[in-house]
Amino acid sequence: MSKLANDTRVFKINPKIDVQNVRFENRYGFTLAGHLYLPENFDSSKKYAAIAISGPFGAVKEQSSGLYAQTLAERGFVTVAFDQSMTGESSGKRRDVASSDIFVEDYSSAVDFLGKQEFVDRERIGAIGICGLGSHVLTAASIDVRIKAVATSVMYDMADSMWKGLNNTKTDEQRKLEKQYLAEMRWKEVDEGQQISGLHELPFDKENNPIYAPKLFGESLPADADNVTKQFFEYYKVRAFHPRSINSNSAWDATTPWSYYNFPLQQKSDQITAPALIVTGEKAHSRYMAEEAYERLTDEKELVIVPNATHVDLYDQMDKIPFDKFEEFFKKNL
Repeated sequence: MSKLANDTRVFKINPKIDVQNVRFENRYGFTLAGHLYLPENFDSSKKYAAIAISGPFGAVKEQSSGLYAQTLAERGFVTVAFDQSMTGESSGKRRDVASSDIFVEDYSSAVDFLGKQEFVDRERIGAIGICGLGSHVLTAASIDVRIKAVATSVMYDMADSMWKGLNNTKTDEQRKLEKQYLAEMRWKEVDEGQQISGLHELPFDKENNPIYAPKLFGESLPADADNVTKQFFEYYKVRAFHPRSINSNSAWDATTPWSYYNFPLQQKSDQITAPALIVTGEKAHSRYMAEEAYERLTDEKELVIVPNATHVDLYDQMDKIPFDKFEEFFKKNL
């Protein structure tokens, strides 16, 4: 462990919370980069409850997950915010490639890391997934019973959104065209000998052709941008810009949907035995995904819908993120 140097976190930093750079390896050999947050008046002789946190999809630990980690450390938990494999400061020869299986494994490796710390009680480890990592953390909790409590914030199912489209609007014909597009992207990477960036949730033009773009956002928004796009742009390009964030600077590898088509998330979330907290915004475009995830859960569960909150509001708006509820949930169940 080492102290943070050249701190690049994009939220208001609490100097009373000790933060350390940490590294840990997952089952596939990727080295994950994390920030370990220790509560104020930390006592290494005590045993603490701990929480592993990651997300949103395409973000880094210096953004939303770090804010969640710091805030919950202020409330007495040991927390670790981490970059998913092949993103941020985590390892991987190929960069910015998403994998349903590997990203689920990343949560279990974070549990491994926390459980190795002498000041963490192995029977009191929980996890949070923000946005697209919410679907991954629920998948992790369906098999990893070491996760004793699991929570999501504006949960977004990446596999469903890629295969079905937002609000289940993608047609069979579009899926057929998209598979052809992915085949062409793979051949292009083979022929050029390098990775190609592209949109992971493909839009289609009026002729029903997949639209290619090398970046999620340009330096400015088109005049006809919808409200959801404006909210993401304002977060990733303005108030929370980070040089290592995929969403701030580029796009995922163009072949990213490959994994999510073949290996959908949440297939066994009805098997989760840990208490679960599902938090979403009243005005979140992803709200229906969180509600569907909640309905699939069969054991102890709670759904919290934050009034007047959009999806992106729950990334960093301190007056809207229900940290009191997160604290209550984890103190009760860890």
